[in-house]
Amino acid sequence: MSRTILGCHLSVSAGFFAMGEEALSIDANTFQFFTRNPRGSKAKAIDPADVQRLLDLLEKEKFGRLLAHAPYTLNPCSKDERVREFAAATMADDLERLRYLPGAMYNFHPGSHVGQGIDVGIELIAKQLNDLLDDEGDTLILLETMAGKGSEVGSTFEELKRIIDLTEKKERLGVCIDTCHLNDAGYDVKNDIDGVLETFDKVIGIERIRAVHVNDSKNEVGARKDRHAKIGEGTIGLEAILTIMRHPALKDLPFYLETPNDVPGYQEEIKLLRSHLDR
Repeated sequence: MSRTILGCHLSVSAGFFAMGEEALSIDANTFQFFTRNPRGSKAKAIDPADVQRLLDLLEKEKFGRLLAHAPYTLNPCSKDERVREFAAATMADDLERLRYLPGAMYNFHPGSHVGQGIDVGIELIAKQLNDLLDDEGDTLILLETMAGKGSEVGSTFEELKRIIDLTEKKERLGVCIDTCHLNDAGYDVKNDIDGVLETFDKVIGIERIRAVHVNDSKNEVGARKDRHAKIGEGTIGLEAILTIMRHPALKDLPFYLETPNDVPGYQEEIKLLRSHLDR
């Protein structure tokens, strides 16, 4: 049996190669990182030599694809033009920086329409993607499934499909499903993952799923609150999460833990999941 591609969220502050070494130390074979301060705009300067050491390590250790995560402060569909401009400039800079990491994917939260309505929100998100994506870049951009709190866009498969339909370079787009977000948005991943994925396939196409955020949830299905829990300590539960990770449509994808943990906590969760999956 091949090893599950499993990692967690690591801090880029120590450098790219340091993240690779830290991932190895906790038995991860991929990882996710914020491109910059998740609550701000400052990005760490790229050290090409450091990045090359990471690339060499990834090849040697046969890592799965890395996932870069945009900061939470980006809102491509804000009603404030300055906020939209900030999101566009930050994403453009992120995509330029990711040229140093061939094969890495870029994940972002579609945004919140803040009272403008879902139709306007979707149109603004697609416009930003159309303005950003050119013929030179090749980084795969992932729309994350959202929990539906407030005026979030992307809590239904239909909303994500509409963004994809309005984006010209559809080949550059994928979806990152988040188990907590799906649960909180009303998709019963605990009891009916087959049905959830069948619905996704009918609406969007299962081939669009390119990554999975693995999280338990503190909430019941449909709560629309987005509160992550540690694996096995929430309403989804360990057995359901294992069923999700073993699903034929998902099992070969990279899985990234985003549970409320520090690195030692992630190490324990990775050990727990591997004890069931890699045997």
